[in-house]
Amino acid sequence: MVASNTQPLLSVLNLRIEFPTRRGILVAVDDISFHVNPGECVGLVGESGCGKTTTSKMIMRALTPDSGQLSFNDHGKIVDVLALKDENLFNFRRKVQFIFQDPFSSLNPRMTVFDIISEPLNIHHIGDREERSARVQELMTLVGLDARFLRRYPHSFSGGQRQRIGIARALALQPDLLICDEPVSALDVSVQAQVLNLLKDLQEELGLTYLFISHNLAVVDYVANRIAVMCAGRIVEMAPRETLFRNPLHPYTQALLAAVPKADPSSKLDLTALMEGKASDPSAWPMPFTLDRSLKVDMIDTGGGHYVRAEVGAQLPREI
Repeated sequence: MVASNTQPLLSVLNLRIEFPTRRGILVAVDDISFHVNPGECVGLVGESGCGKTTTSKMIMRALTPDSGQLSFNDHGKIVDVLALKDENLFNFRRKVQFIFQDPFSSLNPRMTVFDIISEPLNIHHIGDREERSARVQELMTLVGLDARFLRRYPHSFSGGQRQRIGIARALALQPDLLICDEPVSALDVSVQAQVLNLLKDLQEELGLTYLFISHNLAVVDYVANRIAVMCAGRIVEMAPRETLFRNPLHPYTQALLAAVPKADPSSKLDLTALMEGKASDPSAWPMPFTLDRSLKVDMIDTGGGHYVRAEVGAQLPREI
C-alpha cells in the first residue's frame, strides 16, 4: 500500500498485550491507539508501571502484542510492522532507534566511545572504515562533545555526557523515528535542561520525529507538540500540548497537572484534583470516566484534536 508523506509516520491501533503472573493475567497495555506525524514530538506520559515502556518495546518489535496493529510510513509506503520478519524487520529497526533511560547501564563499559557510536554502522554494514570514522566524528560534534574523546571509555564521562553519547549512537543510522524513553530522568535538573535543549535543537536541525516517554509533565510540556496521557495500561486523554495544560478533562490528567510544582509560594496543592492519592485508581474515577466493563467506554472527540476516554454518549464538560 502506498501513501503520501502527509500521513502519520507511525500509527498505533488498538494495541494490547498481557502477561501471566502468579495472581493471574496482567493486562499491561489495553487497547491503545495514537499516531505520530512526521517532524513532531508526541509525549507519552504517565506514572511508572502504566505501560509506556512496554508500548515502546512493541513498536520496536522487542515484544509482540496479543492484538492490534502497527503501521509505519516508510517514505510513502505503508508497512505492517507486526508482519515484518527476518531482513525486513532488520531494516525496519534501522529506521526506528531508541534513546535509553539510564545513560550508565546502556553503554558498554568495555567499549570506547568510538566503538559504541560506530556499532550500529558496523551491524548494518554502512560505509567503509574511513566513512564510519568520519560519521562518528561528525556525530560527536553534533551532540556537543569533543571528537578527541573518542578513544575514552564511558566511565570517564558525566551522566549528561553519556546520554549525549547515547543520542549520537541513536542518530548514527539517520532514523526516521526516535523513541526517547525517559531520557533525562536519571540526570540532575540542570543537566536535564541541557539535554532537552539538545534534543529540541536536533529536531529542528535534522527534522527528527520523536515519541517522547516520560512521567514528568513539566518535561513533556517543554518538548512535545501533542501529549497522550496513560494510566493503568490505557490512554485516558490526548490533546495538543496547549489544550491539555489549559483544559484537562480527565481526573487523572487533572491530578498529574496538580502535582506539577509551581514557582509560586501562594500556589497550594489541589487535593481535590489529587483525589486523596487515588487518582491513578480507575475504580475511583467518577462518571463518566469510569472504566466499568459493563459500560461502553471509548476515546471521545471533544474537538480540536482533544480526546478523552469516557462513557460513550455521556455529556462531557468543554471547559473546566
